[in-house]
Amino acid sequence: MSQPTIESVLQEKRLFEPSAEFSQAAHIKSLEEYKQIYDRAAADPAAFWADLADKELHWFEKWNTVLDWQPPSVKWFDGGKINISYNCLDRHLTTWRKNKAALIWEGENGDSRTLTYAQLHREVCQFANALKQLGIQKGDRVGIYMPMIPEAAIAMLACARIGAVHGVVFGGFSAEALRDRLVDAEAKLVITADGGWRKDVIVPLKDQVDKAIANGAVPSVTDVLVVKRTGQNIHMSAGRDHWWHDLQQGVSAKCEAEPMESEDMLFVLYTSGSTGKP
Repeated sequence: MSQPTIESVLQEKRLFEPSAEFSQAAHIKSLEEYKQIYDRAAADPAAFWADLADKELHWFEKWNTVLDWQPPSVKWFDGGKINISYNCLDRHLTTWRKNKAALIWEGENGDSRTLTYAQLHREVCQFANALKQLGIQKGDRVGIYMPMIPEAAIAMLACARIGAVHGVVFGGFSAEALRDRLVDAEAKLVITADGGWRKDVIVPLKDQVDKAIANGAVPSVTDVLVVKRTGQNIHMSAGRDHWWHDLQQGVSAKCEAEPMESEDMLFVLYTSGSTGKP
């Protein structure tokens, strides 16, 4: 029997129809329904997205204009006040989702953790208050250089809650690449971990942060917040570096979400090709 070639593998024409039970539980229950939704969106994008935004999101203040399209500039929901952290968490706390899993995590070394919406909300609010204790406020930039752990999601949601702008930097990037992004964003705080695991090898994340900001290379950074993940010995600079778990001690788990303008910056995420900086 001949082995399949790449050409034959790419010629996949089988169809697998969903069960009636699966289709009934889906948000879009058929291809026909999808086409109807698509046609409605194409015919009147502003009305389509206004309807979805009104039904699916919580607004502190409703927008004045759905779409202001002045090429090459565009504004969505101008005048509206919203908070992404609130929409990810708070609006579910009065529904059946409150005690359902919001975050399910499995670590590379086999550990695991599940947080319900209520539990995640509590941790996000607590960390948001910890950020405030460090002087982080609306509009400040926060660099996130972390492994794939629950604290990474908590950090992003906490930043959004208080109106700080977060910038996630891939944990595999070098100290130089991290430095470029922190400088460009004018980050005030870096959130990292002592290390992370990749293929059973510890990645020394905190050491990379130290190299990136050494000798005042990123003058905007005043604090570094460290999650104890791997437990190896690391250098902690007095006055600048703080352990995540220490900063959380005694901090209130109540934090109101900051109403944000629809066009306010939520995060900074860099793209780069193979030949240049981001």
